[in-house]
Amino acid sequence: MNVYFSFDLIFDLVTDVHFSFCLLILRFQVWSLKLEQEEEKNKALTEALQTLATEHHKVQQSLFRTSALSTLTEDDFYDAESGQQLPLTAFLPDFVLLFHRTCLPVPMFSRNEVGIWSILKKCIGMELSKIAMPVIFNEPLSFLQRLTEYMEHTHLIYQANATTDSVERMKCVAAFAVSAVASQWERTGKPFNPLLGETYELIREDLGFRWISEQVSHHPPVSAFQAQGLKDDFIFHGSIYPKLKFWGKSIEAEPKGLITLELPKYNEAYTWTNPTCCVHNIIVGQLWIEQYGSVEVINHKTGERCNITFKPCGLFGKELHKVEGYILDKSKKKLCAIYGKWTECLYTVDATTFDAHKKTDKRNTDEKKSNKQEPEEMPPPDAETVQVISGSELIWKITPRPKHSAKYYAFSTFAMHLNELEKSMEGVIPPTDSRLRPDIRAMENGDIDLASAEKKRLEEKQRMAQKNRTKSTEEWKTRWFQQGPNPHNKAQDWLYSKGYWDRNYTHLPDIY
Repeated sequence: MNVYFSFDLIFDLVTDVHFSFCLLILRFQVWSLKLEQEEEKNKALTEALQTLATEHHKVQQSLFRTSALSTLTEDDFYDAESGQQLPLTAFLPDFVLLFHRTCLPVPMFSRNEVGIWSILKKCIGMELSKIAMPVIFNEPLSFLQRLTEYMEHTHLIYQANATTDSVERMKCVAAFAVSAVASQWERTGKPFNPLLGETYELIREDLGFRWISEQVSHHPPVSAFQAQGLKDDFIFHGSIYPKLKFWGKSIEAEPKGLITLELPKYNEAYTWTNPTCCVHNIIVGQLWIEQYGSVEVINHKTGERCNITFKPCGLFGKELHKVEGYILDKSKKKLCAIYGKWTECLYTVDATTFDAHKKTDKRNTDEKKSNKQEPEEMPPPDAETVQVISGSELIWKITPRPKHSAKYYAFSTFAMHLNELEKSMEGVIPPTDSRLRPDIRAMENGDIDLASAEKKRLEEKQRMAQKNRTKSTEEWKTRWFQQGPNPHNKAQDWLYSKGYWDRNYTHLPDIY
């Protein structure tokens, strides 16, 4: 009796286990089928979105890059609840941004095995723009493209346009002037020298501007540019003559030239120059960059100005990357203070509060001072972020770089897009556009030998063209910019002479 009971019990248990196992398999099959169906749905949805995005892009191109901002008013740039400025991208469909690449075709090559000293030891104290440098020093961008990075924080211009207070506008314009050099942080590669007659254009509907630049002089090298809002709500222009000098352990770049921002709505014009940039430890040690010097932003209508000091590194790196200054009225009375780091953010605060903070900070620093000096071979520490003073207002914050930036010449997301050659550009951009330069394209694709060979070929071609011009009675003429006095301070400048966007590119020089 007990034996039969045991067998029956075992049979029942086995049956239950078998049934449970079968039920589990059935459930797994049903779950797998549902998962497969969901994957198919997601795939179909993704393909539909990609098709929609492609069609949207084609429509944009057929409308010849019509501004997507045409229906916006200045009030749209502010959040109703917080009162904070919103980026222009907040008003555009997300898929508009999918067409900007987020990395380069291949990572950058290693410079570790390059004998830099054997190349540079003959250049001490000389201006590097007159010396043909090996391609290993470069990043895959022309200087014309590098200049375009001024526009990464264009929202600050729109923010200035949206306020009726001139001091508030000056805060935004001063922040824009500081943000213009933010892209140089950790950028130790040298951009390619533009060829005479080289051009570069960029249209960014998402940021609300279009840009044109031209290399207007070879000796000295001068690059002229103009950007304008897509609703003609601002004009940003300038001409830059970068002077590069090698000082044994560092390379110093002094950005000669003038920068101008015009806001037609207020009939205002602002002018300024950029600070000096220095790359340290060229021969030995870790490369690091600092900006130093004074920048004065002047409102030529109101007489207000913002005096900004880019602090030199100093002992122990305490001042590295710091900027500070004041907005003054036409009688030089302090209206407010500006402070922060050009690599991070910028704040504004009451001038009296700022002065009191500086006195306290200096007193604390003096107590901690020692006579030991940091060796130049090591980059100064930069662990601390900006110390925010009570009552301060944030006016600018740097756009974070992608996590893989170090693999791609320390490019920002904005910089990644600059040399992208889209199919929609074929037959539209002029043959002198920087995107069509074979040496830059070869370097971007990782072919360093070809990039070096093409760089030498283009430089030789440029020299031959110069020789031929000296034998000819025909004088070289720029196409899109003309030299003349700046209309606001009468300084020597290069001004846009219109016509580029008519897309008539006949009789352009063969420079590539």
